[in-house]
Amino acid sequence: MTAPAAAPVEAQTGAPLLSVRDLTMTFPGKRTRSGRKSPGIKAVDGVSFDLGAGETLGLVGESGCGKSTTGRMIVRLLEPTSGSVSFDGADITHLKPSAMRPHRKHLQMVFQDPHSSLNPRQTVARIIADPLLVQGKSVAQARARAAELMELVGLIPEHIDRYPHEFSGGQAQRIGIARSLATDPRLVVADEPVSALDVSVQAQVVNLMERLRRELGLAYVFIAHDLSVVKRVCDRVAVMYLGRIVEIGDKHEVYDNPAHPYTKALLSAVPLPDPAAERARERITLLGDPPSPASPPPGCTFHPRCPRAQDVCRTERPLLRIGMPGERREVACHFPY
Repeated sequence: MTAPAAAPVEAQTGAPLLSVRDLTMTFPGKRTRSGRKSPGIKAVDGVSFDLGAGETLGLVGESGCGKSTTGRMIVRLLEPTSGSVSFDGADITHLKPSAMRPHRKHLQMVFQDPHSSLNPRQTVARIIADPLLVQGKSVAQARARAAELMELVGLIPEHIDRYPHEFSGGQAQRIGIARSLATDPRLVVADEPVSALDVSVQAQVVNLMERLRRELGLAYVFIAHDLSVVKRVCDRVAVMYLGRIVEIGDKHEVYDNPAHPYTKALLSAVPLPDPAAERARERITLLGDPPSPASPPPGCTFHPRCPRAQDVCRTERPLLRIGMPGERREVACHFPY
């Protein structure tokens, strides 16, 4: 049941498991009472990245920056407006459901709210087994596998016939994780998997996901607000702002020496465990709110809030470029570091 542990990310070579190129999602505007149509919302605006087998990429940023929309497009819960998603060398961007089915079992998702993502009318056995039934397994095979998965995620297999409301939030999230593992996926998109849980339970779920990654060789796209959690579980970090990636790189490069002004501001808000260092450090306060994705500013979308903004920032959109020599980090800023 348990696959060999994944090789360290640094040692992996070859084509990426997941390749996202220029991914865009525009939600159409609605018609007002006067008959006019409101402008569309560009939730994701040209996102590109690669993910290797067994690697974890963290997607971070403020609410509304497009993290969850990106994750849902990766697993084909949303149809992208443009761009492409390739999984294990195959372009899955616009596959029909029948053609997508062989890939679907290798692409799974864990949702933010464990209780709202579980059908309250179904038992845990049915919730976990449903993906297996869709893939053609018998009822007996699916139920046996569901019991194995409950034990794997730290639940009591004898509780398999209980309903979601009979479990705590942390236990319900474990059920969601078990469901995502039912078809032996290679990639799991975890959308804020611990944000709805108590702090002590968060640590348990994070440790569980780390253990499953090692034992099963999983790759994760880990979407989160909590930068401390992202640093704990991720190999690389992508920082999003208003639908775009503004910085992406190895977590040590990003956390130890952030290059983009927005990344610096985010990290300055992370509490430090040392009280003296916490009191002594300077916090970066961003002025104003993020612009509306319905009418983003020209040039660099961060320039209305950026302390370094100059004339070029107001007219030219910066592209992701390699940072300092010797780094793999990319930064979309005219004046990084």
